[in-house]
Amino acid sequence: MKLGRLFKSSSVGSLLVSLGITVGSIVLLAIIYFYIYLPAVTNHGESITVPDLTGMGIEELETFLTDHDLRYTVNDSAYSAEHPPLAVLRQFPQAGSHVKINRVIYVSLNRVTPPTLPLPELVDRSLVNAEVVLKSIELKRGRILYVPSPFRNLVKEMRYEGNEIKAGTRITKGAVIDLVVGDGNGPADFTIGNLIGDSYETAKFKLMGWNLHLGNVQIPEGVDTTGIEPFVYKQSPSRGDSVRVGDPVDLWIGPKGYTEPEDETEGDSETEKEENQ
Repeated sequence: MKLGRLFKSSSVGSLLVSLGITVGSIVLLAIIYFYIYLPAVTNHGESITVPDLTGMGIEELETFLTDHDLRYTVNDSAYSAEHPPLAVLRQFPQAGSHVKINRVIYVSLNRVTPPTLPLPELVDRSLVNAEVVLKSIELKRGRILYVPSPFRNLVKEMRYEGNEIKAGTRITKGAVIDLVVGDGNGPADFTIGNLIGDSYETAKFKLMGWNLHLGNVQIPEGVDTTGIEPFVYKQSPSRGDSVRVGDPVDLWIGPKGYTEPEDETEGDSETEKEENQ
């Protein structure tokens, strides 16, 4: 009986000792893995500053980043006339950021071929307006060439590389467009152009380019132009009339496509005159 009890006690003790050794081994291995091996492999606590890659060519990018313990991948492409083809335009993370060694830097490269776009219509617009439009679509205004005209700073012609170019022609971004404009020294009297069918804003631009003033602006009785873009359906002086620089021009505006109704009263008067004769 005593021998059986001793045997049982010895078995339980051995089991506990074995269990303790196993648990201790697991804890020791976990400490070694998480606090010694893993930090050594992942460079725990070590970081480097991301350099500025803007403007750097693709041919030198890989060598440069390898020397700085970094890698790169091309994320997308864009275009800038200020940088050569395949140069870095943007990067992520940004220059000055702190990252781990061997971090991937995402870069955007400059396109080899510049994108093209249709040249907008600048003729018969003011020089100021033309410059704003060119800048907004990433084209450059080149030389300003003056020609005799009563319309000071009104664009008469667009030129690219010395040749006239028409609106709608596709041209590369960053191209330089020369503008031929009036010098304001032409004849004092000239014939006014057409404003009928133009939007109200376009008509005002034309008048400014022609060195004419906006006179009275009239809206037909009962016509509501609130919240819509009004258009010119009548002008005075009329197209082809002789005007002088600085003259006022009256405009009648209404919804697009609006036409002036016939004057019934005037028609009745003419009929009465004919009957009396």
